[in-house]
Amino acid sequence: MDLKSNEPFWLVKNGILNSYPSLKETVECEVLVIGGGITGSLIAHQMVKDGYETVLIDRREIGNGSTSATTSMLQYEIDVPLYELIDQIGEEGAVKAYKACSQSIEDLDKITQELNSEAGFERKESLYYASKKKDVSWLKKEFEARKNAGFNIKWIEKEEILERYEFENTFGGILSSQGASVDAFHLAHELLAFNSKKGLRVYDKTEMDSVEVKKGFNLVTTKTGQKIKAQKIIYAIGYESAHLIKEKFVDLKSTFAMVSEIDEKGSEKLNNTLFWNTSDPYLYMRTTSDGRVLIGGGDEDFRDPEKRDAMIDKKEKEILRDLKDLLPNYHFYTDFTWAGTFGETKDGLPYIGEHKDFPNSYFVLGFGGNGITFSVTGMEMASAFMKNKNHPLTEYFKFGR
Repeated sequence: MDLKSNEPFWLVKNGILNSYPSLKETVECEVLVIGGGITGSLIAHQMVKDGYETVLIDRREIGNGSTSATTSMLQYEIDVPLYELIDQIGEEGAVKAYKACSQSIEDLDKITQELNSEAGFERKESLYYASKKKDVSWLKKEFEARKNAGFNIKWIEKEEILERYEFENTFGGILSSQGASVDAFHLAHELLAFNSKKGLRVYDKTEMDSVEVKKGFNLVTTKTGQKIKAQKIIYAIGYESAHLIKEKFVDLKSTFAMVSEIDEKGSEKLNNTLFWNTSDPYLYMRTTSDGRVLIGGGDEDFRDPEKRDAMIDKKEKEILRDLKDLLPNYHFYTDFTWAGTFGETKDGLPYIGEHKDFPNSYFVLGFGGNGITFSVTGMEMASAFMKNKNHPLTEYFKFGR
């Protein structure tokens, strides 16, 4: 599946950071990570840290799937509001999921420091604002749910939003202290380069063809006929899992994004905050470390890459109209536009854990707007699974829930 259109900003901006060989021989390992995007890179980092002999493969070049198309807004907020998630799965699980996303931002901060990362990790606030007056009542209900759960938030009225950010046509919102942004493509490459020096073996353009389940291990055969003997497989293949797993567990969506030319002065008031609104589909926005504005939205049901990409021009115009309504005095000079595919689950939560049809294996599948923060939580969970330990989020993130 083509998970992105031809010109995602991060891929063009970074170019070729590192190159890896394809697999040309039979190899053995304790853990095989399938997927070389930001999720697979994080999982491989954890496995190497835990002392496992680890191999990672990807059928593309590293990071060239959805990781190159992500907007990399790191939020603790899940696409399903906390008060709704409480109704769906109970207060304990809902609060645990939200707090895990919050902790993931802290953990990712530590990881970037460990790597001496140049991937532009920045701590930011997050504003979730009402785009329609009728949304204020439920957004205030959401504010109370988060406040009761102990999150560091405040309600700001439309006048303060106008003064802070020059946003017009808003009706108040929740300002959270916890948030961040990063260049996920760059970070994925940094993680793999860092761990390659510690023994991680990385092979790109290496596609799994079949898996034979043996006693105590799996034998993977690649499309080119090479063999990988692995005690455990961890699938970090994101939205492509929808074609591997038989039952329907995720809805695929297309999203559209664009980034401006460098405009440090024009974007100054936006630099320290992530933005998203109550529209359906919602508009989201952040700045980049090199002084651009990145904005996206216009989500649609995914059909196929060609139809998705044919909508880019139309979606660009729609998103720019929404931006003009919000920031009438700001002129957005488009530099790159692109589309990507993401997954949406009924409760906004990831699927992390075992699946009955895949012995000796685990899945780490972050979905929705929290794919990266869920993947950081997945590091901790995968580490526990490998040690046959329970994890408090297993019941809430499992298949068949």
